Amino acid sequence: MTRFLRKIRNDQTAIPWSVFLVGVLLLLLRVTLVDAGDAEEKPRLIDTYRPPQHIEIPRPVPVEHPGSERLEASIRRGVDYLCGKQNKNGSWGAARRTKGLDIYAPVPGAHHGFRAAVTCMAVTALIQSADDRAAVQQAIDRGEVWILEYLPKVRRANATALYNIWAHAYSMQTLLLLRERAGDDKEKVERINQNILDQIELLTRYESVNGGWGYYDFTVGAKQPSSIVTSFSAATCVIELQRVRAAGFKLPAAVTDKAVRSIKRQRKPDFSYLYGAHHWFKPMYSINRPGGSLGRSQVCNLALRRDGDQGVTDQVFVDWLDRLFARKLWLDLARKRPIPHESYFAVAGYFVYYAYYYGSGCMLELPEEQQAFYKAQFAHLLLGLQESDGCWWDFPLYDYHQSYGTAFAIMTLVRCR
Repeated sequence: MTRFLRKIRNDQTAIPWSVFLVGVLLLLLRVTLVDAGDAEEKPRLIDTYRPPQHIEIPRPVPVEHPGSERLEASIRRGVDYLCGKQNKNGSWGAARRTKGLDIYAPVPGAHHGFRAAVTCMAVTALIQSADDRAAVQQAIDRGEVWILEYLPKVRRANATALYNIWAHAYSMQTLLLLRERAGDDKEKVERINQNILDQIELLTRYESVNGGWGYYDFTVGAKQPSSIVTSFSAATCVIELQRVRAAGFKLPAAVTDKAVRSIKRQRKPDFSYLYGAHHWFKPMYSINRPGGSLGRSQVCNLALRRDGDQGVTDQVFVDWLDRLFARKLWLDLARKRPIPHESYFAVAGYFVYYAYYYGSGCMLELPEEQQAFYKAQFAHLLLGLQESDGCWWDFPLYDYHQSYGTAFAIMTLVRCR
């Protein structure tokens, strides 16, 4: 070290000695402060809901529930669409181009992840619809065969694209439903249980070193992903891991604990959430404001509430559900736009049915007497958005969008019965 310092001092082209010394001192000071912080307590995260006092939370006007007959007819049309859209091999979706500009999706791995996620969502929607027609049950059977064969093979597409996390996450609810459907078939139940354990292991493997999950990782060369963690993808995975834990499966507590902490780091006082951890230094960028967070505050609040976060009160759910319906214009303006984040508040089209699905999950956390108001809102809205062929879609994504949009809508509508 002495020889190195002497070389620096004698090198006329090097930085001035005084500047070097200041740099060393600042580095030592930073290390000391970090160590001191670790030795005491963790940095305090936002845990109290503090909506701005000068902003009035918008409230939606009441609407009439469309009624059971219209609701069931809408669900049935969506179910018929999914059954007709199923591929011959039992899956849903394909890598067909739907527009001149498609999102980054390296073949074939990205599409393995997309197809597995969408297939799981479609099977979940069909099961939850409780439609006992033979054609529907056969579609579920074919989907089950595909899932049990191909889901275990899904991995990250390459060093940068981790769309596989959606498959690992959305498969968990599907597998639990298939396990229940298997009844006394012990061999199938055991196979499904092993699939669930595999998906838990894969989500654990692909969690970012920073805690949580993202679908891009541009730090090429890292064995464990150091992903661009997004609040909503972390929340999605946390909800599904909570689901399988509640069903009796064991998973490392550190996996969800780190993810929950990453979501809280991205929470603002009004319980809007940063799009991702990479937006830490621009919290007032358009997508991080309430209009931009409209599609993800629902899933983040739901994940944290189910984790035991007492800061997510019923009032938080009410305020953000009211915002969801009173300000749905920000989602609707982005719906069907072909370029991600080109709309107001940088909202992307694929936020739409995702937001409504997790919003309906927040609704079910409220006391029963409060749910009727929001069931009417969700049913009224989604029936109005259903396409003439029975599907729902919000963003052209190869050939996956109509299937995932329809699945999200059905899974939302069955909660409005």
